[in-house]
Amino acid sequence: MSAEPLEIERALTLGANHTIGHYRYDLATGEWWWSDEVYRIHGFEPGDVVPTTALILAHKHPEDRSRVSRILAHAATTGEPFSSVHRIMDAKGQERTLTVIGRGRRDPGTHRVTELVGYFVDVTAGFSRQANEAADTSIKASAATRAPIEQAKGIVAIALGVDPEAAFEHMRVTSNVTNVAVRDVARQIIEIASTQGSLQDVRTYLVPSDPAATTP
Repeated sequence: MSAEPLEIERALTLGANHTIGHYRYDLATGEWWWSDEVYRIHGFEPGDVVPTTALILAHKHPEDRSRVSRILAHAATTGEPFSSVHRIMDAKGQERTLTVIGRGRRDPGTHRVTELVGYFVDVTAGFSRQANEAADTSIKASAATRAPIEQAKGIVAIALGVDPEAAFEHMRVTSNVTNVAVRDVARQIIEIASTQGSLQDVRTYLVPSDPAATTP
């Protein structure tokens, strides 16, 4: 039994601790053979159920089911190598993310596609890790943005003798009028205060929250 090495490599780039199982699908009889690992990927113990196309599709996530069905039908017709990343709901009700890799085998005499063979790779852990890393990155990015904003609010509050909420409103109005992001307004305020040391320069930089205040 074989599969495309490049596709296996791509499947494994999502992290370690994958469960990899073999499968074989006889197109003439409709019978599936699963290795023990494929049973466990689907939440069963080996021999608990008889694998069928209907069972496999029933476990696919509803949003992915029709796409997987089309991929299998196309592979059964053409025998071309294929791969699919999709979700399943296992027998215990847990969502898993799988990569399915396969290709058709042809009868030497008729050259017709007679079976599909390949691998199921459980990449759930890799996707979870990526999601967690993305969340961590987002939190860190948010913190990096909030820190100068909070510092600038304090500077503006002191410069104008207002509370932090009113200070932020001055920063927001300055952002809107100058078309500069609030985080960049904050950094500019911090730079003015640190390099020039004058709260008057901070007051000059800010656009009044009440535009009428600039009218003689």
